[in-house]
Amino acid sequence: MIDELYSREILRRTTQLRHVGRLANPDGSADRTAKLCGSTIHVEVTLSDDIVTGFAQEVEACALGQAAAAILSQSVVGASRDEIIAARDAMKHMLKGEDYAYPERFADFAILKSVKDFPARHASTLLALEATAQALDAAVRA
Repeated sequence: MIDELYSREILRRTTQLRHVGRLANPDGSADRTAKLCGSTIHVEVTLSDDIVTGFAQEVEACALGQAAAAILSQSVVGASRDEIIAARDAMKHMLKGEDYAYPERFADFAILKSVKDFPARHASTLLALEATAQALDAAVRA
């Protein structure tokens, strides 16, 4: 069963993290922690007309959190705020076993579908999307 959770594809994604570090002048930032496993993420964004023009992250997470952060990092620049919120909501639905549809640019999140059978891992899998949504909210408020 654990082999289903940590598939070869999920483990491969843990090595593909992009946009690591900090931005010089972020419009918004957020910190999130998955309390059960202790995974953490710090996200910074810059926006122009609701489109992400800059993104940086510092990730200290389990394999699932790293894989999700890597998938996000590959497509987040150029994404609209609505696409990111839709991806986060689709992930929540997927983890509950409900119908979901990711925006096309975030379709690779579907490789994490096996996590639905492991509720203790949901928070770490959602970490990157939740932090990014929170950073976007902070940017819009600023």
